[in-house]
Amino acid sequence: STSHLCSCSKTVSDEKYQDPFQLGRKDLKNLYEDIKKELLVSTAELKEMCDYYFDGKGKAFRPMIVVLMARACNIHHNNSREVQASQRSVAIIAEMIHTASLVHDDVIDDANSRRGKMTVNQIWGERKAVLAGDFILSAASVALARIGNTTIISVLTQVIEDLVRGEFLQLGSKENENERFAHYLEKTFKKTASLIANSCKAVSILGCPDPKVHEIAYQYGKNVGIAFQLIDDVLDFTSCADHLGKPTAADLKLGLATGPVLFACRQFPEMNAMIMRRFSKPGDVERARNYVLQSDGVQQTTYLAQRYCHEASREISKLRPSPEREALIQLTEMVLTRDK
Repeated sequence: STSHLCSCSKTVSDEKYQDPFQLGRKDLKNLYEDIKKELLVSTAELKEMCDYYFDGKGKAFRPMIVVLMARACNIHHNNSREVQASQRSVAIIAEMIHTASLVHDDVIDDANSRRGKMTVNQIWGERKAVLAGDFILSAASVALARIGNTTIISVLTQVIEDLVRGEFLQLGSKENENERFAHYLEKTFKKTASLIANSCKAVSILGCPDPKVHEIAYQYGKNVGIAFQLIDDVLDFTSCADHLGKPTAADLKLGLATGPVLFACRQFPEMNAMIMRRFSKPGDVERARNYVLQSDGVQQTTYLAQRYCHEASREISKLRPSPEREALIQLTEMVLTRDK
């Protein structure tokens, strides 16, 4: 376990401690019912596939960040304690885009489990899974158009472009070691952090006219998003499969060199050849996993995630104090110490 590495200084005192999930809950009430309203579906099978994913059992991590950011920016701007309907719509759209990307990712990866249950592509087949992902994206686009703000439309459609570009980056690999790490971080931003960064930016634009605040919101989301993925990549090596809800060493099996592998490679250069052939030879996955666990790759990746979280806290601290701001700071801590 890496939890002992994550004891970075407590950023909020106990009396100011705000549980982000408690604080965000009131704005996320009926979130999944509202998503299902956006997915008014003509065919029974498509409806069944959508309901299967939006079962209300997810943590709604992204929508929660979005509504907390909306409140923090509204309070900062004019002490308004209400979340606007358009800001809540951004939270719904973010969850829809995220879920569509998971459906498509599972097809690309030929994954058979997600969040501890079978994937859509395993149950309904790849073709229908691709179409279901497309359908969820199209419904998100309709909801986005309904907000009726062209700036918000361009900010959130950037996310969809980034997701595609990130997936293409993941399918390629770099020979040069330094380029490889930059490639990995760019892929991480596009596939994971862009959604959080741009959703945070969108609600800040709706709540406050100050471009400085838009940049704070964007930087917070970007840094938290990258840290979240780095910890995800660590858990692929340190967590047990049933805890994580998906098989461990899954990334190696997909041929992916994540942070822990790239750091380990500096201590064990013989991993270079394995990275280049995407761990395709028999025994590669097991050997690579052992190298990672013998190296300081997990610690280094965790340390890097801490640096991104610290930067996220530094950014959000520029806003006027509020329970929501404190909860967003608290969230950076939770990203680091989560175990699944």
